[in-house]
Amino acid sequence: QVQLVESGGGLVQAGGSLRLSCAASGRTLGKNAWAWFRQAPGKDREFVAAINWSGTSTEYEDSVKGRFTLSRDNAKNAVYLQMNSLKPEDTAIYYCAVGDLTFLRRGSYDYRGLGTQVTVSS
Repeated sequence: QVQLVESGGGLVQAGGSLRLSCAASGRTLGKNAWAWFRQAPGKDREFVAAINWSGTSTEYEDSVKGRFTLSRDNAKNAVYLQMNSLKPEDTAIYYCAVGDLTFLRRGSYDYRGLGTQVTVSS
């Protein structure tokens, strides 16, 4: 079993920055991709970003391109989502997940954390 724990969420003003972290514990993950999803109140969960197992390839949802940067540290079994130029519409619960990259893009994952709240005030 794998446990994912997100941290780094909080309240920030529009234009500010936050850095989310997600750490995995439990069994070795192997060559899995990681992703972040978010879900705002009353809305469906949406894909935010993903990174392949080697960290050499990342992809982002259009609305966060150029503002968010996803990185991973395999030695620490962790990923980091640097979020800059935050907007009120970024307000959501952010979840990290692990799985096959093809399925992560479609919203399917092997493991998912409980999430961390990000609130951006205008």
